[in-house]
Amino acid sequence: MATQEDDEDDIDPFKMILPDEEDEGKNLAVLGDGGAKQQLQRHYIRSIESTVLIRQLPSEGISFQLWPAATTLVTLLDNHRFHPSKSPLTTTLTALSNGDNDRKLNILELGSGTGLVGIAAAVTLGANVTVTDLPHVIPNLQFNVDANTDVVAQKGGTVNVALLRWGEDDDVVVIGREFDLILASDVVYHDHLFEPLIQTLRFLLNGGDENKVFLMAHLRRWKKDAAFFKKAKKFFNVETIHTDPPKAGSRIGVVVYGFVGKS
Repeated sequence: MATQEDDEDDIDPFKMILPDEEDEGKNLAVLGDGGAKQQLQRHYIRSIESTVLIRQLPSEGISFQLWPAATTLVTLLDNHRFHPSKSPLTTTLTALSNGDNDRKLNILELGSGTGLVGIAAAVTLGANVTVTDLPHVIPNLQFNVDANTDVVAQKGGTVNVALLRWGEDDDVVVIGREFDLILASDVVYHDHLFEPLIQTLRFLLNGGDENKVFLMAHLRRWKKDAAFFKKAKKFFNVETIHTDPPKAGSRIGVVVYGFVGKS
């Protein structure tokens, strides 16, 4: 009989991540040998007619690889810039900018991992983005931000890197709470992190400010994921923003949820 620990051990990043050879718009280079291999990917963002370079370090663990929900958010951001009238993000983003297309959004990404989503947000929205993660992830995150400095600047955005441990309010105090939009992808998988994540979200979204939104892309893997949403709905109004069709061999696709703090 499978236990909770067995479930968590079953997180195989090589199975979770979209196969590179099947993804369009990505060029992959593998450097190094043995356990030191690094994967350099160029992700084409069609709305800016340019690429974003991302380094993955598979041997370092799941925080150093691109997960499926991140790809969904990047695609939505790209499509929003390309065809805003057809984008499921338009209502949310227009409300956040108060209809002022020249206003720069301040965006925070939680559990950034490789940083692709935050960097994509900076280049597609021309936003000021802060990407965050745990201490051991920060060096690779900074590498990826530095690798894309020019394209981010060309598109009018900025990306800063910061430490943020969920459940540690002091970390939020350091980076501030003046964000319009909070992003995250594939952050609901270990149930011992549900409470710390919700605590951080409450700290960021408290007061029921409808002009502050958390967008989370999630691929459901286990029944226990439902416990996170049950807890979250005590403090936030949650709605479905977008649903991807299932990938081949899967029954469900990535879902993007919008969270707003309750008054």
